[in-house]
Amino acid sequence: MSQQNEILIRFPDGSERKFPAGITPYEVAKSISEGLARQVISASFNGKTVETSTPLNTDGELKLFTWEDEEGKRAFWHSSAHIMAQAIKKHFPEAKLTIGPPIENGFYYDIDFGDAVFSEKDFPKIEKTFLEIARGKHPFRMREVGKQEALDFYRKENNPYKIELIENLNDGEITFCDHDDFTDLCRGGHIPHTGLVKAFKILNAAGAYWRGDEKNKQLTRVYGISFPKQKMLTEYLEKLEEAKKRDHRKLGRELEIFAFSENVGQGLPLWLPRGAKLREILENFLKKAQKKAGYQQVITPHIGHKNLYLTSGHYEKYGQDSFQPIKTPKEDEEFLLKPMNCPHHIEIFKTRQWSYKELPARFAEFGTVYRYEQSGELHGLTRVRGFTQDDAHIFCTPDQLKEEFKRVIDLVMYVFGSLGFEDFEAQISLRDPEDKEKYIGSEENWQKAEQAIIEAAEEKGLKTRTEPGEAAFYGPKLDFMVRDVLGRKWQLGTIQVDYNLPERFGLEYKGPDNEMHRPVMIHRAPFGSMERFTAILLEHTGGDLPVWLAPEQVIIIPVSEKYNEYAKKVLLLLENSDIRTLIDERGERIGKKIRDAEKMKIPYMLIVGEKEAESGSVSVRRRKEGDLGAMSIDAFIKRLKDEEQSEYKEFNA
Repeated sequence: MSQQNEILIRFPDGSERKFPAGITPYEVAKSISEGLARQVISASFNGKTVETSTPLNTDGELKLFTWEDEEGKRAFWHSSAHIMAQAIKKHFPEAKLTIGPPIENGFYYDIDFGDAVFSEKDFPKIEKTFLEIARGKHPFRMREVGKQEALDFYRKENNPYKIELIENLNDGEITFCDHDDFTDLCRGGHIPHTGLVKAFKILNAAGAYWRGDEKNKQLTRVYGISFPKQKMLTEYLEKLEEAKKRDHRKLGRELEIFAFSENVGQGLPLWLPRGAKLREILENFLKKAQKKAGYQQVITPHIGHKNLYLTSGHYEKYGQDSFQPIKTPKEDEEFLLKPMNCPHHIEIFKTRQWSYKELPARFAEFGTVYRYEQSGELHGLTRVRGFTQDDAHIFCTPDQLKEEFKRVIDLVMYVFGSLGFEDFEAQISLRDPEDKEKYIGSEENWQKAEQAIIEAAEEKGLKTRTEPGEAAFYGPKLDFMVRDVLGRKWQLGTIQVDYNLPERFGLEYKGPDNEMHRPVMIHRAPFGSMERFTAILLEHTGGDLPVWLAPEQVIIIPVSEKYNEYAKKVLLLLENSDIRTLIDERGERIGKKIRDAEKMKIPYMLIVGEKEAESGSVSVRRRKEGDLGAMSIDAFIKRLKDEEQSEYKEFNA
């Protein structure tokens, strides 16, 4: 074989091998081992997703993905979206397909069913047809198509959605994917053939606007999930059932944490007394740690002059899709509901002149902000229109940046550890290298900011992954992706480096050379927002909050009315020890009172009657553990305080 007919392939472990030009990723896998070839379902070459059947004709780095890799799952679910679309078209031939991407768990396809009604009763027949198609082991094959040919294909199908997508593409960047008798507009990234899909379920169908715009037609979004084994689907559906029990909307109602009112408005939560207490505990927990870490508490208004957000760039990026400006009696004067706290904190920094000796300056606020999320996107506390961020902004010198960033990582780690989030990954969110126009600021500042995050995360030994295109418009960030007890991934907490807003607002400090210099800004929110964090905490714990966090730690249950006075004496002793306590004075049977306390997930129940009143003791029940026997009040207080202290440690700044 002559040298030019060979290519050099590099593997992720650093090894290299020569192969004949034109070899496919599948053939490379087979040359390594038959077992690997059976498991490989997707690949990337030089960072670009390719099919396992794509001929490789140049030197490059090859990554082979199995079901165990996220990229493998994406290809599996992307391919399954094609099969589901084909199955739906067989039963609804007039349906118009739009887009069908993979998501974190499964995939969806947005479909215009026209005058037909698609409902839950249709799910079984679609699932049956899907599996019949899958058993055919039809290969997925990509082919490049000219723009005119692509337009003609979808004009014949009378599909305006695909036509709109194609009109925004150029010749040379349009590809179709074929399998069986089905063709779809597609960029690629498939499993070798349909037969790898052994289990499939339609999860639900919901409304979704074309391209996420409320002005466009509402489509039906069909959600599905698929697996290479039936056992995996069974296990997943069992987890879904458990997730329903843990749904924060259900728990929020049952535990009297929060509510919504149509009269108040969609996406604007009302915190009930128990929820307000939970929030207060969380806020005080973080405030205490922040004080040790050198933060100063500030308070800013809920509105700001429109010019503030024009300067910051928020209006240009979000203004059209947010709440509309508030007009005042003064002509041409407009205010906005605050979408971000950062411009307000910048104005606090600008109230005085700063020396380098006084930096870093750290301003913290539990600040409520408002963003007009589309009604179809609202979801309990996880997606709302008014929410409170545990926001802070650090103004520091460029030399202090990395050390300050690492200190914030320490604070985030403390929060996660105290609240039981042990399984997490840090995502380094960078600019999209292909579309730098959507970001503000100079190339130099972006490079410095991105490098600082990468180095800080590395020095802290964080498990990280890099995601180009996920940066904020003004700077890169470190996002913390947490897995809950059901293995679901949530974005919790973020740290962002920003050279750009200090420049836009002309921020300065006097340096050791007596010249004026530009500070760097760090944005950070360990919780993210109180609403979203509370939702995730409820689902992670199933509402069984640790003792230190429970809105009521103890409920005293008198066996009859005549022991109410003794119950009040116990209440006073516990409250004097800062234990959150209430008394159930209802005229209900004791069994019902205990069951109701269990339902409200109150950690401790203290039963008091004649014996307890005479001996100055309490009969203790621990939720889920049952009767712990009689204790003196002092012994019970010590037990509870010991439990509290074992659950989280003080922050060491």
